[in-house]
Amino acid sequence: MKHITRLIFCLSFILIIYMISKGVIRRGVTLYNPAQNMTATITNEIVPYQTDYVYNDSRPSTADPVVLEEGINGLSLTYDGLNYTRLSEVKNEVVEVGTGKEGEFVGTLTGYGPDCPGCSVVGNVSCLTREGSRHSLINDGITYNDKTYGEVRIIAAENKVFPCGTIINIENSSMEKFTAIVLDTGYTMRKAWSEGIVWVDLAFASESDAGKEMSTNKNTKFSVQRWGW
Repeated sequence: MKHITRLIFCLSFILIIYMISKGVIRRGVTLYNPAQNMTATITNEIVPYQTDYVYNDSRPSTADPVVLEEGINGLSLTYDGLNYTRLSEVKNEVVEVGTGKEGEFVGTLTGYGPDCPGCSVVGNVSCLTREGSRHSLINDGITYNDKTYGEVRIIAAENKVFPCGTIINIENSSMEKFTAIVLDTGYTMRKAWSEGIVWVDLAFASESDAGKEMSTNKNTKFSVQRWGW
């Protein structure tokens, strides 16, 4: 009987130790905090970014300002009224403003395809791209990816007035407002300018494209956003 009692006691003791180690039975611990009556105020504060302006005479003074770099607000941590640390740095916005000659015109917009009479049989435009390559309306499409303005339509214009790479916002009652780049030219554009008329041709995939006729408008507003490359 004594052996059985001892066995039960030992098993009970082992069980208690196990339950303590597993957290089933928790022992109370008294902690002393000498700063328990002290308070501290910690606040976060947004640090707004500023705008830096750069001026470019290759862009008309009438052109819309362009954001070159997006601004990012900073965040600081204040401890009891003292600037304790900066959690994230401020990044100022950078905006480009044009200071060049004005570029507002009103004239005629028409359309053309790479299969037009007198056009290149492989659809090459007359201007080289910024990268120095030849763009084909047939192989490369009727848009160009400009590093500043993104995907823009290709147009033909008088290059003595609108140099290769010129960016133009185009607006009339026939089409929604869009942005285009001068990568081509033609006899019609050059002759029209000699007579004091602004004439711009919008590139389409084919002469049979239905949008070609719909784009024709003799009261089109051309707003230059960048002169050449």
